[in-house]
Amino acid sequence: MRYHPSEKKMVTKQRITELPNSVQKWLLNSGIIGKEVIRSVFLQQDLQIKMKPGQDVWYNANAKQYFTIEPPAFKWTLNLRINSFISLAGRDILENGKGAMSIKLFSIIPLVDVKDNSKINQATLQRYLAEIVWFPSAAINPNIKWEPIDGNSAKATMSYGGTMGSGTFYFSKNGDFVKFGALRYKDVKENSEPILWTVTAIKTEERNGIRIPVELKADWKLENGNWTWLKLKIKEINYDT
Repeated sequence: MRYHPSEKKMVTKQRITELPNSVQKWLLNSGIIGKEVIRSVFLQQDLQIKMKPGQDVWYNANAKQYFTIEPPAFKWTLNLRINSFISLAGRDILENGKGAMSIKLFSIIPLVDVKDNSKINQATLQRYLAEIVWFPSAAINPNIKWEPIDGNSAKATMSYGGTMGSGTFYFSKNGDFVKFGALRYKDVKENSEPILWTVTAIKTEERNGIRIPVELKADWKLENGNWTWLKLKIKEINYDT
């Protein structure tokens, strides 16, 4: 993934005045005002994952993720152990507005390999949009357009490289991120339809001088109710290193 560093810019109150009030409150509360616009992010995550609805056991996993903001892109790599003998390696990529996802058994045998499909492109872009809560200055990026909903929520629509995706951000009264929701493709088969995907903050802390959600969960809204398939903890996060 190529990274083209942009000129250093500051996040000022003046630069956020045209954003919805709920987004302004979030950015002010995050501590990003008066700091440089974040250009790249590296983070490590501890995960618990369920592979299918009805599964009782949580699988432990760890992941690394690298973001750039100009251009908007990420690479996420996952190592998951089913048991003492079986392991999976996963990878999600967003680059030039195109998404790609792969899963391999023992890091060798391909189980899933999907890329540059309109549905995976949109779903991957929506994932990036949801994850800007870890680098809030991305909210002022011109690729993201904001629409107010009410005092504590706003809709964001992101466009890049011919792909467009949207979702709704929900914030607490004091400006903490609470939840992101989007109609997103869980399945990229031809006859599939998008369903509600939500990412909810469980714990919020200050890291590197910025207030971010450090524990989250992700859910799909299925016909028989919500399915929590992912629990995530930020183990380490670094900016512009």
